[in-house]
Amino acid sequence: MTTRTWNGLTIPVAGTYALDVAHTSIGFVVKHMMVSKVRGNFSEFSGSITIAEDLLQSTAELTIKTESISTGVGDRDGHLRSDDFLSVEKFPEITFRSKRVVADGGDEFKVVGDLTIRDVTKEVELDVEYGGVGTNPWGQPVWGFSISTEVDREEFGLTWNQALETGGVLVGKKVKIEIEGEANPAA
Repeated sequence: MTTRTWNGLTIPVAGTYALDVAHTSIGFVVKHMMVSKVRGNFSEFSGSITIAEDLLQSTAELTIKTESISTGVGDRDGHLRSDDFLSVEKFPEITFRSKRVVADGGDEFKVVGDLTIRDVTKEVELDVEYGGVGTNPWGQPVWGFSISTEVDREEFGLTWNQALETGGVLVGKKVKIEIEGEANPAA
């Protein structure tokens, strides 16, 4: 991979890069019963990042198949796929489209864009940590990143909940999204 330097960082040359699905994970964390956290992930997704000559003009897009949600518990996954939550038959995809990139210092950036869940679109800000560039053992160029953000699920129409006898609710409103990934030059 040909690289260049931008503000002291070694970054890929301008171009379009596809998410390496085998080396990318899209996960989430939500409070359960006000006392613990449930973790889950999506296994089917695609996305690309177009790195511009001016890094801050770069763009990204992501499409997640809602049917691929998994928390490791079949009954819970079925409930999350139902109309109470993702309603996967009516809304088969979650999408993100970036609008702007802001340097946050060093290898950290803010990426602002539109997140759409259940046909509700809200602007969100992603915290992005650039992981660097390299070449894998098979000679393929790769670059990596870590992304996190927190959203209020109720703002996207995911309002189902159940009150607890001891106070509080079964499912927390805030959902933390965590993405660890790699990208390769698009074919």
